[in-house]
Amino acid sequence: MSAASLRLRLLLGAAGAIFIALAISWFAMTLLFQRHIERRVADELRRDALQLIANLVLDPDGRPVTDRTPSDSRFVEPAGGLYWQLSTPHGARRSPSLGDEHLPASPGTMGGHWRQHVTDGPFGQRVLVIERVITLDAAGPPVLVQLAHDEAALARATDEFSRETALWLLLLWVILAAAAWVQVQLGLKPLERVREELDRLRHNPGERLGAEHPPEIEPLTAAINALADAREKDLLAARHRAADLAHALKTPLAALSAQSRRAREAGANDAADGLDRAIAAASSTVESELARARVATIRQSVARADAEALPVVERVIGVVERTHFGAERVFEVDVARSLTVPLEQGDLAELMGALIENAARFAHRRVRVSASARPALRLIVEDDGPGLGAVRAEDVLARGGRLDETGPGHGFGLAIVRELVEATDGTLSIGTAELGGLRVTVEWPG
Repeated sequence: MSAASLRLRLLLGAAGAIFIALAISWFAMTLLFQRHIERRVADELRRDALQLIANLVLDPDGRPVTDRTPSDSRFVEPAGGLYWQLSTPHGARRSPSLGDEHLPASPGTMGGHWRQHVTDGPFGQRVLVIERVITLDAAGPPVLVQLAHDEAALARATDEFSRETALWLLLLWVILAAAAWVQVQLGLKPLERVREELDRLRHNPGERLGAEHPPEIEPLTAAINALADAREKDLLAARHRAADLAHALKTPLAALSAQSRRAREAGANDAADGLDRAIAAASSTVESELARARVATIRQSVARADAEALPVVERVIGVVERTHFGAERVFEVDVARSLTVPLEQGDLAELMGALIENAARFAHRRVRVSASARPALRLIVEDDGPGLGAVRAEDVLARGGRLDETGPGHGFGLAIVRELVEATDGTLSIGTAELGGLRVTVEWPG
């Protein structure tokens, strides 16, 4: 049950509670109906008893005599279910329905009031009996007046009422269970809104849950907002620590570069070459690890801070044009000014810098940067260089894979770009460009 949904728990709880309540009601109503019908039958028997008592006299032998009997035909039919009996110590008179049977007298019967009880009666029947002792004159013997009704007839009426009531209550249970389902749906509606707001928060850490929620949910939304604030602070602190680490390592690496130059000037070229290779490897590793840290941060936050693409592309091209290889290239830009990319400006600059620098390094003359927003958001960087040739795209995009094994670097660029794109739910693919060289496409869902 722990894995069941909240909706299922509420529905099962409501349906079970309603069923138990209606079952108790059915039992209580059946019991009340039984008592009610017994009271009605007892009242009718008392009215019939008044007819017997109205003209009741004693004969000279002290036996009861009456010339007026109840009119119900069941008093006449043998074992008809209705019986009367008048008894004195000297004899008794019975209804024709008793035949040779008799009604048992209760030893606790007192005069002055009617007594009602259920006992074993004639013909093996259970009967409801009312009885009373009356005195016709002070000198005469007391007369025990008894009337009885077959209990089986009362039980049949009770059973019929019980079945009909059970069917109605079952229908009522279905109706109330449906009403409970509607109530649960309406009651959980605010949680649907919270889920939608959480989805927006997942895609944008700057979002927060709204304040217009029922009082019962406000503590939950407040706790989630507090958690989101703490997470945003932690992510910001992680980025600051990564930037501090980058700046902290620049000085030691610069000092090592100076030592390499002094060694080369002193004629220790082999030592200087080894030191330069170590410095280049360390610098490349530091940059890649910092990039991986940024990718991990983005992957955890799944940030959707939109950045305008054109200013970033122009700024990156301006930097690449100042390099010795970029100064000889012609850059073509076809990016709409209104186009935005689901990345922060710094991350977009990192991505475009790696792609444009790679294209400029291998191009013969031209580098083209284009973008489109439909049917999906695409950024395309292509050149007129040698392209992939026989090199597999998977090998190039793998960590450490390179287009040129003889050039500088350690092959982390495109792999980091790929991780950065995938961290924002995008895809990166490479192929052959219309210009004849390499074509790199970055695509995000529309």
